[in-house]
Amino acid sequence: MSAPVERRPAELLAEARDMPDGEARTAELERVAALAEATGDPGTALAAWSELVEAQVRGGQRWRLFEPVRRCLEAARRPHRPEDGTPLARPDAETLRRYQRYAVEALLGTPRVGIDQARSVLDDLDDPADTGSALVAQLRCRIADHLGDEPTARHWLRRWQAADPDPAAGCPDCLPVRQAELLAGWGDWAEAIALVAPLLDGPLGCTAQPEAALTGALLPWLRAGAAQQAAQAHVRAYRRHRVAPEGFDHLATHLRYCALGGHLDRGLAILVEQLPRLDQPHEDLAVMEFAAAGALVCTLAAEEDGDRIVPRPAYQGRPAGTVPVAALGADLLAVATELAGSFDARNGTGHQSGRMAAWLAERPLAAPVPLPAEEPDEADEGFFSGAPDPAGEEELAALSVGMITAALDRRGDRYALDSAGTVRGRWGEAVIQFRRAGERGEVLHARVVADRRLPADRRAEAYAFCNGWNRDRLLPKAYVHDPGDGELVLAGEVATDLAYGVAPAQVTVLVEAAVRTGVAYAEAVAALP
Repeated sequence: MSAPVERRPAELLAEARDMPDGEARTAELERVAALAEATGDPGTALAAWSELVEAQVRGGQRWRLFEPVRRCLEAARRPHRPEDGTPLARPDAETLRRYQRYAVEALLGTPRVGIDQARSVLDDLDDPADTGSALVAQLRCRIADHLGDEPTARHWLRRWQAADPDPAAGCPDCLPVRQAELLAGWGDWAEAIALVAPLLDGPLGCTAQPEAALTGALLPWLRAGAAQQAAQAHVRAYRRHRVAPEGFDHLATHLRYCALGGHLDRGLAILVEQLPRLDQPHEDLAVMEFAAAGALVCTLAAEEDGDRIVPRPAYQGRPAGTVPVAALGADLLAVATELAGSFDARNGTGHQSGRMAAWLAERPLAAPVPLPAEEPDEADEGFFSGAPDPAGEEELAALSVGMITAALDRRGDRYALDSAGTVRGRWGEAVIQFRRAGERGEVLHARVVADRRLPADRRAEAYAFCNGWNRDRLLPKAYVHDPGDGELVLAGEVATDLAYGVAPAQVTVLVEAAVRTGVAYAEAVAALP
C-alpha cells in the first residue's frame, strides 16, 4: 500500500475556506495556520490567520481575535517564499492595522478581554513620530469613555477630530456617528446633532447610512425638544435595524426612545420581536444595553399596569409563553446587571453599572407625538425573503439577500436559499452560490464549482489550467480544491465590494455576469481532456 500523499497547507487552506462559518471551520483554520508555520510557509500561515480574523469578526466573537491578530503580525514580518500554486491573497499593511483596531475594540465589546491585552496592541499601533494618528486618538478616546474618564475622553476626541483621515480607522461616514454617540452620552445634544446632520441629506457613502446617523440623533433630538424629528428618525431607522444583522447594536437606542418618548406599546412590541436575537452571537456590550433598555420599557409599562401580560418568544433555552411584563423586566435587568458588573470588575471602576442604573432611572420626557405611518418594507417579509427590495431599480441601497434573489427571479432561475442567507443554484455544468460577505455584509461574493472533477494525480495539470485561466480571463478567479477523496475540485470566485451602496439594477448585472462567466468556466473544465 502506498503511503498517503502529504497535502500542502495551501491546499488545506482552500478546503477550510469552503467550510461554513462555525467552530469546525475555526478549528481547521487554526490547524492549517499552525501547520503552515511548522513547515516554513509563512505566506499560507498569514493567509490562514487573516481568514480566521475575518471569520471571528463576522461571527460576533471579537474577544477571540487577539491570538490570530498577533500571529498575523508575526507572520507578516517574516519573508515569504513563492507559492507553487495560485498565489494566496495576503493582507496589506492597512489591513493589518485594521485588524489591530478590531482587537482593541474587542475590549469595549466584552469583559473577556484584558485591559493590558488591548493596551499592548494599541501601544504597538502608536507611532511616536506620528502625533496626529486618527486611529490611535479614536481608540484612546473610546477606551477612556468606556472607563468613565470623561475629561481624558474629551481630550482624545479633540485630537481625533483634528487628525487627518486614516483608512484603517473605520468607515469615514460612520466615525461622525461614533463621535455623536460619545457627545450624546456626555449630554452635548446640539453638538451631537450637528455632527450627524451632513449624513442625513447628503449622498450616501456608506451602506449603514443614513439609518445609523438617524439613530445617533434620535435621543438628542428628543431631549432637545424636536420630538417630531425623533419620531420620524425612529420609524425610518428601525425599518432597517429590525432585520439587519448589524442592527442589533442600535436596538437599545430604539427601545430607550420608545420609553422616553412615551411609546410603551411600541417598545414592548419591539422588545418581544427582538428577544430571539439574543440566541445569536453579539458583543456583550450590545446585549447589556439591549437588556437594560428592555428592562426600562418593562418597568414603565408595569408602572402603568402592574397586571399586564406579554408574550415571550423562546430564546436562550427559555420556552415560549406569556409572562407578566414585570417578570420579563426582572429577567432582563438581571442580564444587564451581571454584564455591567463583569465590565466593572475588569475595568476597576463602577462606570458601566452606574450608566445602566442611570438609564433605568429615566422617565418619559414629554407626551408622545404621533409616529409616522409605517411604509412597506422588506422587513415585513422577513430578512431572508426573496421579495424584491423596496428601493427603485436605480436607487442606491445596502446590499441585501432580497436584491440577489430578485435578480435571479427576473432571470427566471431556480435556486435554493438557506438559513444563513446563501443562495445556491445550478446552471449547466456549474453550481453557483451567492452570499453577502464583509464586516457589514457589503461584499457580493459569488462562488462557482465545476461539475467535472479531475483525478488527484492530475494536480499539475489542474494548477496549469487555473493559472492559465487567471492569466487570460478577468473572471472568475480560478483555483484548485482537494477535498481528500482522490479527486480535485476546480472552483472559482468573484467578490465585489459594494460598501457605498448598490442599485438593484446593478445587482442584476453583477449576478448575470457571475452566472455567465461561471458557466463558461465550468464548460472549460468539462472540455479538458
